Amino acid sequence: MTRTVPDFDALDLHRAPTEGPVAFGGVLGPQTLLSAYRRGLFPLPAADDYGAAYNEALHGDAVEAGEVALLPGGEDPYALAWWSPDPRPVLRPGAVRLPRRLARRLRAAGGADGEGGAGGAGGAGGASGVPEWWTTADRAFGAVLAACAEGRQPAWLTEELRSVLVELHRLGAAHSVEVWEGEELIGGVFGVAVGAALSLDSMFHRRPDAARIAVADLGARFGAAGGRLLDAQWDGPYVRSLGAEPTGRSRYLGELAAAVGGLAAGTLPDGRLPVARLV
Repeated sequence: MTRTVPDFDALDLHRAPTEGPVAFGGVLGPQTLLSAYRRGLFPLPAADDYGAAYNEALHGDAVEAGEVALLPGGEDPYALAWWSPDPRPVLRPGAVRLPRRLARRLRAAGGADGEGGAGGAGGAGGASGVPEWWTTADRAFGAVLAACAEGRQPAWLTEELRSVLVELHRLGAAHSVEVWEGEELIGGVFGVAVGAALSLDSMFHRRPDAARIAVADLGARFGAAGGRLLDAQWDGPYVRSLGAEPTGRSRYLGELAAAVGGLAAGTLPDGRLPVARLV
């Protein structure tokens, strides 16, 4: 029997499916998105009618059986899926791991000018021959968002979702970290902060390891602002290599509630910083 719930508060995630979406429907908006993140959900909109039809073909039986809930609003509920994977990969701010080979490269670049890598940000590299990279936060959110959407399949970063994320960035809830080589944007990551928790929604790179550095930098900045939890959303070898710990849903929801209900993280430091400080 189809089960419709009025809002995210009415979803019992402890009894929701561990694989696949936990709900369909609703309308994307800044406050809706923040409400979802506070409760451990994130959206995956369908890119087009074919994507919505595919969702219905794949999950329609679970919806009809009441295993997957429906939310009110929207012309086609299957156009907007809400996920809460179990387990959830969690990282601790300031404890993101970088591979040894990358750490050696960063140390070499940082020591080349004798100033910890802060000089020569033009990207020419020092005596080590390693180009010097530096990072910023919230300086090019739109460019990071566009790069993360480029060529991705499924194309879940729809124009509608991107518009909502830009508004959340304007409100100070969505953040990005940018990795630069000279004046070229070569990597980045973005996510949404709720209290002292921050999601890692998507990342990109145009140089090897630039996305890893973006995540490590975001973790360091968020930790300095009082952040307590980074949610990598999807478990897998890549996020585990960064130090993510697969966390069962019940434990994750408890940690999320504590991070959301406690002291909120402050303003993310946005200054230009050398990547060598991360090792």
